[in-house]
Amino acid sequence: MAAGLRLGPVLRYVDGVTGDSATIWVETDRPCTAEVHGASGVGGSTRTFQIAGHHYALIPVTGLTPGTTTAYEVRLDGRTVWPPADSRFPPSTIRTPSADGDVKVAFGSCRWASKPAKGRDPVGPDALDTLATHLAKQLTADDQPADDQPDDDRPDVDQLGVDQLGVERPDVLVLLGDQVYADETSAATRRWLAARRDPRDPPGSEVGDYEEYTRLYDESWGDPEVRWLLSTVPSCMIFDDHDVIDDWNTSAAWLARMRATHWWRERVLSGLMSYWVYQHLGNLSPAELATDALYAEIRSVPDGTDLLRRFAAEADTDPVCVRWSYRRDFGRTRLLMIDTRAGRVLKEDARAMLDPAEAAWVREQALSDRGSYDHLLVGTSLPWLLPPLIHDAEAWNAALCRGERGGPEGRWARFAEDVRQRADLEHWAAFPSSFEALTRLLAEAGDGPDAPATVCVLSGDVHHAYVAEPHWPDEPAGGDAGLRRPEARVIQLTCSPLHNAIPRPVRLGFRFGWSRAGGSLGRALARHARVGRPLIGWRRTGGPWFGNQLMTLTLHARSARLTLTQARPNGRLVTIDERRLSGS
Repeated sequence: MAAGLRLGPVLRYVDGVTGDSATIWVETDRPCTAEVHGASGVGGSTRTFQIAGHHYALIPVTGLTPGTTTAYEVRLDGRTVWPPADSRFPPSTIRTPSADGDVKVAFGSCRWASKPAKGRDPVGPDALDTLATHLAKQLTADDQPADDQPDDDRPDVDQLGVDQLGVERPDVLVLLGDQVYADETSAATRRWLAARRDPRDPPGSEVGDYEEYTRLYDESWGDPEVRWLLSTVPSCMIFDDHDVIDDWNTSAAWLARMRATHWWRERVLSGLMSYWVYQHLGNLSPAELATDALYAEIRSVPDGTDLLRRFAAEADTDPVCVRWSYRRDFGRTRLLMIDTRAGRVLKEDARAMLDPAEAAWVREQALSDRGSYDHLLVGTSLPWLLPPLIHDAEAWNAALCRGERGGPEGRWARFAEDVRQRADLEHWAAFPSSFEALTRLLAEAGDGPDAPATVCVLSGDVHHAYVAEPHWPDEPAGGDAGLRRPEARVIQLTCSPLHNAIPRPVRLGFRFGWSRAGGSLGRALARHARVGRPLIGWRRTGGPWFGNQLMTLTLHARSARLTLTQARPNGRLVTIDERRLSGS
């Protein structure tokens, strides 16, 4: 029987400097040779590798020319399987950057995949789905008559007029966490799980093993619009908590409680294994893949399950042994994606978002080759600058948990740990030394004669969008010569969710968190725990915006423009805010 395409193609890496190479990820239904074929010698091929009965390939693509757009096919054992013969979408393409062109970086997080085939979506229209519809319409209008496209029950590309479209095709899609929800499954997935095992046994309606994780990716990436979008727009990904479980690695006490259950080990190993296969590999460049010992070993054996499982176990036990963070360059824009989940140091007297080696690596990547980039983008799933009330509440909580009142075993510490786990107090502010270190690094990266025009922190997680900017001390308190106003504009850009909901009381809570009254309450909490003021202050300069949404940065030379778009019913994508961050 001929091999078939189960999932993908997903266009992952496109060289943002030379523009001559790319990688495309696929999952097939049996072992085969997977090939990408385009015009003028563009292409590449590789054999699939096997994990837990599933077959995958990350196909290297060479022969690309900078500043071009190349349509491609996927062939399995010589037979064309993509695009489908009945596709209603334009051809999948690889677009390579030109030396002097814009770089458009679209980003967001928190995409719950399930949606009804017809009728009202309970969490509102999907921002990625809507973006795909708009881009398909634009390309269709450019390349072929719209009347050639078939009708469909979904909002079809033909149902939108060209005059409604203002969205430009991104050069890269940055997905900042919660690509899948292992702990919040859809009704269809719950039925599938119930047919596989007894849902009364833990973890119940949540996924429990590798096979069940594959179901989540099928549901998320198999959506027709999103599948086409991911086949034609490169993507960078990093996990957040729901990719494994809500509040993953909140504290040492949380981790001890989870490890005491009989089901957690299989869950976390399967989460890390599936993340390595479905997300992490595609983040790497061909050069990085060529030196990746685990990738080479798995491809050299008939079945790599045991090898990958052993790697995941080591990563869970000793996070220092693996680096999920990575760097990508797009012309004169540098993207630094930081793991803020798996590598945390959870000892109460040494809590840190990043272990020392990881923190040193992040610092090196942010500061190396100063002058070679005009914009530094720091991707961290968790916001650096939160509403002031929430920041102070997390700093208060961290101080009590480490024993600031009554010692680490006292009543206040026990109370604070319970509050921390119930209220999700585990952002950068809950790791005070890490918040301070990141603040200093951003200021240093944006300072000096070789400073970039902007230093943008891209985040998600909190199910709303906002823009926040620090105000730096004119003269650092206490003679702190290590912190001064940087030359670059430093800015927090938070965008979430792509497809999810936020209850009304939580919306009101976030609004209150940004208010003057909320700030006063936060300072009162900080004083109770003997917490000093943060190194910097900050203010919200945009938002909060609620809805399913996507932010896009358009970067050219030293200019930067930000656009926020929201998905609305009937396939509409509406621009909510547009502002210039630098340049003219």
